[in-house]
This record gives sequence, C-alpha cells and structure tokens, in this order.
Amino acid sequence: MHWLAALDHLRTSRQPGVLVTVTRVRGHAPRDAGAKLVVSDRDTWGSIGGGNLEATAVERARRMLADGADVPEQLDITLSERARTEHGRQCCGGEVSVLLEPLAVVPCVAVFGVGHVGHELARILSRHDLDLHLVDSREEQLDVAMMSWLGEAVARVEPHHSPLPEMVLDSLPAGTHVVVMTHDHAEDYALCDAALRRAGLGSVGLIGSSAKWTRFQQRLAADGHPAHVVNRIHSPIGVPDLAGKEPASIAVAVAADLLQVISRGHRSADVSR
Repeated sequence: MHWLAALDHLRTSRQPGVLVTVTRVRGHAPRDAGAKLVVSDRDTWGSIGGGNLEATAVERARRMLADGADVPEQLDITLSERARTEHGRQCCGGEVSVLLEPLAVVPCVAVFGVGHVGHELARILSRHDLDLHLVDSREEQLDVAMMSWLGEAVARVEPHHSPLPEMVLDSLPAGTHVVVMTHDHAEDYALCDAALRRAGLGSVGLIGSSAKWTRFQQRLAADGHPAHVVNRIHSPIGVPDLAGKEPASIAVAVAADLLQVISRGHRSADVSR
C-alpha cells in the first residue's frame, strides 16, 4: 500500500499512527530525502530504506504510539559499521535524519438534525479536522446543493438519511460526540433515550430550553435511566453568554461549547497518560 493510501486507511479505520519522513541525508544512504514510511502499532507501509535504519525508526514510532506522543520528534541515525544498535549495523557510510510525526485519531461528531441551525453548525465544524456525521430523517435536508461549504471542508463529512435517526447511533465510532437538534421533540427524546443505552459514546448534548430538559429528565427517569446516567446529557447546549436567536448565532454558541468539551477531553487523555 502506498504511504498516501496508508494515511487514508488509518484515518478511515480511526487508528493512530506515525508518519516517518527522511528529511536529510549526508553521505550514502538507502533512500533519498523525502522517502516516507507510515507506522501503526502492528503494520508499516512504505519504506525509508529497510535494515537497521528502518527498524530503529519503527521502534521509536511505536514507542511514541504507546506513550501517546503528540509532538513530532527528530531522529538522527548513523549508518556505519562502528555504529551498532540492537538491530545490527548498516554500513552505507552516511547519516540520516528522519522526522516522526504522530497521526492522532481525530475527534468524531454526529449532528442529529440538519435544519437551519444544524446547517450553520455543520458549516462551522467542517472547518475543523474531525469526522463529521450529519443525520436527518428528512432526506431533502441532506441535499448537497444546500451545503456549498463542502468544497472547502477540512472535516470528513458523511451524511446519513434515516427515517429513524436513532438507528444511526450504533454505527458511530466509539467516542463520538453527539449533538441532538432535530425538528421534532419526539425524535429528540428517542435519540436521548437511545444514546444513553449506547455504550462508548463521547458527550451527548441536547438543544432546547431548560423547561424542555426538565421534561426529558422526568421521562428518561420514568423509562428506567438512573439519574447519574441521565446526567450524561448536557442541556441546554451552547455557551451561555453568547446572545442571539439567529441560526448562525446559536450555531456559534453550540460549536464553541462543543469544541471546549472536545478540548477538555483531549487534555484529560494527556493527563491520564
């Protein structure tokens, strides 16, 4: 598999990896500057020259993966019969510098309900490096003609039309952050109920008033969800000090709230490592 295809494979399968690039060569070496290798915890794709050079880079890359490193590292390797490592000698006579760049698993967000606010929220989130799922029971709301921003999207955007949006929850990757903002309170409730029954999700946010959330809390409790489980849902969503009822204003408030949640989760993961 070509290294570019390997990057796409890791992104699609939501696996972390390390991109290894030969940045400088002095003297003789198996590959020139620019040669690339992609490393996961089990596989490698591409090559920077094999032998001691590649084995040393792969070992360092896998140590970075095990440590959860998120900062690139440079590695200088001497290819000389006098420079022995645990992988042996490689006596080309040169010296190689390689850059090891961690490839993190990007956040995943699912927006349920792609109405006026949902479209504005999707537009904002699409400018971030994440996997973005857009789900609606109304097929016309997912018409690509309505998403002029797709051409400039940084995110990977995947639309899902489903008459029962809650059925999409089971197909989402573990850790997905869920935003519930459909056109129908009955759909909203079904999604909240299903999200609490689905293990492994990230945050779950519900749009609406405090009165709506109070009613939902009562119904969820009556349907057998313990209070600590119900409290996994954050509602109302949106940073509280951003005023405005226009769809774009609401979307900015929700996006800011969600991005803070994602950032806090990333920092917590760093601390736990």
